[in-house]
Amino acid sequence: MCDALGIINFEDACVDITGLMDYRPASAISFLGRYRLIDFMLSNMTNSGISQIEVFIKDKPRSLIEHLGNGRQYNINSKRGRLSILYGENRIMSDVYNHDIANFMDNIQYIEEVNKPYVIIAPSYMIYQIDFNEVLKYHAEKNSDVTVIYKSTDNAKEEFIGCDTLSMDKDKRIVTFEKNRGKYKTRNVSLEAYVMTKKLFLELVRKAANTSSLYWFKDILADSCDDLRINGYAFKGTVYCINSLRSYFKANIELRTHAKARELFKEDWPIHTRTNDSAPSQYMPEAKIRGCSIANGCHIEGNVENCVIGRNVIIKSGAVVKNSVILPGAYIGEGAKLDHVIVDKAAIVNHIKKLVGTDDSPIYVKRRDRI
Repeated sequence: MCDALGIINFEDACVDITGLMDYRPASAISFLGRYRLIDFMLSNMTNSGISQIEVFIKDKPRSLIEHLGNGRQYNINSKRGRLSILYGENRIMSDVYNHDIANFMDNIQYIEEVNKPYVIIAPSYMIYQIDFNEVLKYHAEKNSDVTVIYKSTDNAKEEFIGCDTLSMDKDKRIVTFEKNRGKYKTRNVSLEAYVMTKKLFLELVRKAANTSSLYWFKDILADSCDDLRINGYAFKGTVYCINSLRSYFKANIELRTHAKARELFKEDWPIHTRTNDSAPSQYMPEAKIRGCSIANGCHIEGNVENCVIGRNVIIKSGAVVKNSVILPGAYIGEGAKLDHVIVDKAAIVNHIKKLVGTDDSPIYVKRRDRI
């Protein structure tokens, strides 16, 4: 059992999943047709034995609250476990004041009341599989004040844009935090996942609130490199940073394949999500399917190739859908041609004959839109 309070933090300004975030927080965005982004970090925590978890929401809470429910699907609904959904109570007009430190301060009594010696804090938009028990063990062995999980990448010019990067000495002690502006190919990228004692976490939250009204938690960590022993924990596995429409599209398209999915999905490490009792998908005789990941409840008559199709999607006869991500409940009409398109929930694509985007700039169709 991982003797820690798990905190799933919300995203800062480096996360801009254009269109999709107009209707829900990043944590509630549909992923691979049947999950939400938050499912992966929540599953990491519950699979690691964390039974007390607090999820912080910046805005637009409805869809996330509906999805999480009482947390039973994540195996944390017990006498000793609890899932709490928290957000700031004192909303200010300017969005720059709506940051994690303000939300932690508004809910600090709920953090204090959890009887756990450690805090593990991580965001929902970083998708990977990790056992936090191993991180906590490393944290104790290094006698660290704070442990930061990071990923070494040789693709920093294209991925992880806007994320923190770490400069470390030979003992893995973090010297400085910087921003990835896409200037360098190789970087140690912070996954914004931190381990520390609950006492230190509360001290840093209060210090940040007294230092600046605009500080995020990552800002006070960057200020504390000289005062605290902050060590890096190298994560070796596959990481998807979903912080833009491009990265969201790329991750979905890559993970539809069995070979890529095996890097993220393990038999002994289930990804929990809210269950859905839709009927099996129907494939009509004229349908042609190739290289797709298709959820249940769909009705497909057309040609579908290299796509991720969510639950209860209808694709009519004569439609050709390629290299696209279709979210649950969408309708693709007869003769429609889609290539590199993201269709949001319950949208109807009926009268437009052709929509073609690219890998770097997929076309986005709004939720419940009719075109």
